[in-house]
Amino acid sequence: MRSNLLLSWIFSLICYYSSFGQTENPQTTGMPYFTVPGENGATPSLPLLSTGIKVNITGVIADAVITQTYHNSSQSPVEAVYVFPMSDKSAVYDLKMTIGDRVIQSVIKEKQQARKVYQQARDEGRHATLLEQDRPNLFTVNVANLMPGDTIGVVIRYTEMIIPDEGVYSLSIPATVGPRYFSVRKETFKFPFVPYEKNRNMQLLSGYDITLDIQSDIPVKWISSTTHPIRFFQKSHNHWTASLDCNQVMAANRDFVVNYFLKGKSISSGVHLYKQKDENFFMAMLQPPVKVRTEEIPPREYIFIVDVSGSMNGFPLDVSKKLIKNLVSSLRPSDMFNIVLFAGDSGLLSPASVSATKQNIDKAILYVDNQPGAGGTELLHALNTSLGIPRPERNLSRSFVLITDGYISAETESFNLIRNHLNEANLFAFGIGSSVNRYLINGLAGCGKGQPFVITGPEVADSIATKFRKYISSPVLSGIQVSFKDFDAYDLNYQKYPDLMSDRPIVITGKYKGFPQGQIIVSGVTGKKRTELTIDVSPADTSSAYEAIKYLWAREKIGLLSDFSDDSKNNTDQEITQLGLKYNLMTPYTSFVAIDKQKVVNKDGTVSLVRQPSPMPFGVSDLAVGASFDLTSTIIIGSQDKLVTGLLWSCLTISMISIFVLILKYKKTTT
Repeated sequence: MRSNLLLSWIFSLICYYSSFGQTENPQTTGMPYFTVPGENGATPSLPLLSTGIKVNITGVIADAVITQTYHNSSQSPVEAVYVFPMSDKSAVYDLKMTIGDRVIQSVIKEKQQARKVYQQARDEGRHATLLEQDRPNLFTVNVANLMPGDTIGVVIRYTEMIIPDEGVYSLSIPATVGPRYFSVRKETFKFPFVPYEKNRNMQLLSGYDITLDIQSDIPVKWISSTTHPIRFFQKSHNHWTASLDCNQVMAANRDFVVNYFLKGKSISSGVHLYKQKDENFFMAMLQPPVKVRTEEIPPREYIFIVDVSGSMNGFPLDVSKKLIKNLVSSLRPSDMFNIVLFAGDSGLLSPASVSATKQNIDKAILYVDNQPGAGGTELLHALNTSLGIPRPERNLSRSFVLITDGYISAETESFNLIRNHLNEANLFAFGIGSSVNRYLINGLAGCGKGQPFVITGPEVADSIATKFRKYISSPVLSGIQVSFKDFDAYDLNYQKYPDLMSDRPIVITGKYKGFPQGQIIVSGVTGKKRTELTIDVSPADTSSAYEAIKYLWAREKIGLLSDFSDDSKNNTDQEITQLGLKYNLMTPYTSFVAIDKQKVVNKDGTVSLVRQPSPMPFGVSDLAVGASFDLTSTIIIGSQDKLVTGLLWSCLTISMISIFVLILKYKKTTT
């Protein structure tokens, strides 16, 4: 009996502790995992040898080259699969495969056709590479028939625009993929990862290096990085280079962010033109007027929507709590506010917004402080809860302030929800974490007439909170309208522009016909005055160096169609596909495929599938893929799997029965 009791207690303890942080089967939930299957169950060496990124920045346009080097050190042929992030603003326009000195140029095809061509080449035993887009900031590369000893390079090119904010130019290069929460189990997007607790004490899974070349018409004042140690070299007043510090060990477990500042004023208003045979493109940047006085701004209502899910546990949630204290404490007495906390469900500070009195502010801070971080990330539920909060009787300007790491899969659904309620509230999105889902953060802010902010570490939280307070203190330009005089512009990406609330230029992209001349006019209201900004267009603004404008225009067009289109799905998909094929761009429906047609290297076509893992983002708890919290409770009761909870109670029940039987037997023996 004693042995049975002992076994029962051991079993109970195993069940109990296994319920903490218990994860569901990644094959059915889409959760990340760390398995690298090889031939006959063996674990081969990881194929990704190194990643090198070179970025050339000219003015406001960045052109990046990513070189991934794959090497097979095992004894059998492998197919390498690697999921990796890129900027959500990137326009991916080229892929090459290198084998020794040979370069194989890719072609762009419809996604299903590209995969079919790739699979056929793989089965034939040829070297092949396929690049697909999972989301605008997540991509998958497949490299087929890596033979023992083979080294193959995958070279990806993309371009993006860097918009200055208060004179500071900031470039972000995502390095690793954070785990995504799936509220719908039918999704099958999966990728392997190395848990943070294991990753922080190990060397990089592969080499990682970044170099930058920055050139500007205006001298560069300084360069810095808030995320990595860097070293930089000044070639001239207008030309700088920068690179990662070679001693940086864990460079690839967080986004790389570099900032640079120009001497004097930032790049002034101007227009760039790119001319080709059948189409002409333009990009105009106009500096906004000065801000209005605070007393001219009406009272406002702020609803803070705070993510307290498992991936926020630790540093992201600590920073979020500090940020909320900072923002709520700085509200004016005439302002009103509320707080919505969300994980697997949502909780409210108050059924209706309250005035920003000291008593209400103290209550709000206590409400946020008492929340742990665990569980899923039901953002849609939180947004609907926020939209359902009754509007005050007073005519206040309502704004949502979302704070999250963005580790969800329902980006498009969230964009559409905000877009459909665009006239009800502005939305400002704070991304918290070392590897934020910037696609979600930028997209929500864009469709909500707001501005995205990203806090990559505790050391920048206060400065960004201060920047946000300054940003919302007064609008710069509202009711923006764009018109043209003697300049035949068409096919603009935006017909309507959100209110401008910061010292950021207005960017207008589109196409034009005929001779480049005339004016671009932007008008709006500053405070209580009507303001008009004008920029002249001339043939001197045309240059072949501005070819990136074509890709940037098409990428923006594709993004708008993907995220916010009201057309039927079939029409939208076809339009995106045609844009991708016409402009040689990666889209959800077009992919790059490169095939080595010179020779067959693997005659039987048999390969072992190897999924290259990524490190868990720095500061993200392993609870990102684990247990669940109730927003009204501080007790972990296991994972979302009810079976685990039921098993736990069964074990405890058996243990109690065993104890009871033992007591009865003991009494009988002593009697």
